[in-house]
Amino acid sequence: MVRNNSKADGDRGDQAEYWYQRMHAADCSAAERAEFERWRTEHPQHAAAYAHTGHLYHRAAELRLDPRWQAVGKATRQRAARAARVRRVVRWSLPMAAVLVLALGLGWRLWDPAEPELRYATTIGERRTLDLDDGSRVVLDTDSTLTVRFSRKQRNLVLEHGQAQFSVAKQPQRPFVVQAGEGRVVATGTQFQVRKRDDSVRVTLMEGVVTVSAPDAIAGGADRAVTLAAGEQVSFGEGKPWNRGTADMAVAEGWTRGEQIFDRRPLREVVEEMNRYSQVKLRLADPSLNELPVSGAFYDNDQESMIRALELGWSLRAERVSPTAVVLHPHR
Repeated sequence: MVRNNSKADGDRGDQAEYWYQRMHAADCSAAERAEFERWRTEHPQHAAAYAHTGHLYHRAAELRLDPRWQAVGKATRQRAARAARVRRVVRWSLPMAAVLVLALGLGWRLWDPAEPELRYATTIGERRTLDLDDGSRVVLDTDSTLTVRFSRKQRNLVLEHGQAQFSVAKQPQRPFVVQAGEGRVVATGTQFQVRKRDDSVRVTLMEGVVTVSAPDAIAGGADRAVTLAAGEQVSFGEGKPWNRGTADMAVAEGWTRGEQIFDRRPLREVVEEMNRYSQVKLRLADPSLNELPVSGAFYDNDQESMIRALELGWSLRAERVSPTAVVLHPHR
């Protein structure tokens, strides 16, 4: 009885072929059928592998009716009859067995079944840590959406919007590919972050090596690819030039533990960033405040503390105009 629950596709192929033969055997017992149902339903790819095996067997049976294979079979049987040491093939003709072996071997090498697509999303102010089936880990930031679809040959993820950090389990023969807008990040075992907002994408490499590719607006839309080293980041977007430089690692690491770190950032950017984490939105009452430089570290789930800090340290006045809106004014 097969009870191997390995997720390796080769094991699934062997198990599927075993169960296909047992389910079509005259001596298949009720206990075996119950065990088969348990195996088939314990993982989505088991049912897919069983269906694929059935398809290969049916295809082999169709080939057996092909006149060319019938001619080969006839010649083989004649040679077998003349050779006393050759055993008569009872269930399968020799050419049929050859076709089946070829079909099964080639089919499992070429077939790359994908696991069911998984979709993860966070609400405003929420942060989630995801442990993926391959051993990789994802930190999904506030208001972000990620889809995951793994296959035997490749691990595919799509960051629809938001921000995520990927700590990739090393599997050199199975690339880890993150799509964000028109950008594509390929890694095998490393740690990096991807941020997608509107049409802009930013990739920050924490450790290891990744390759980033996307159309380059300056090059007329032709694809461009760069390989980042640890501590580097690149940003790009529709109609925007590529911008490659050194990442601020304190900022990159901060958001994963709930801290927003700013180093002389314009107040408009600080407000925009903090608004991502709260249902209460900050607004600037006067354009003169837009470029006011702000430095400091704030907890993204504690907007009240940041408002008090701005009032005390930057001489601003906060006006609560509604339950979900606060307007920042300069002191006159």
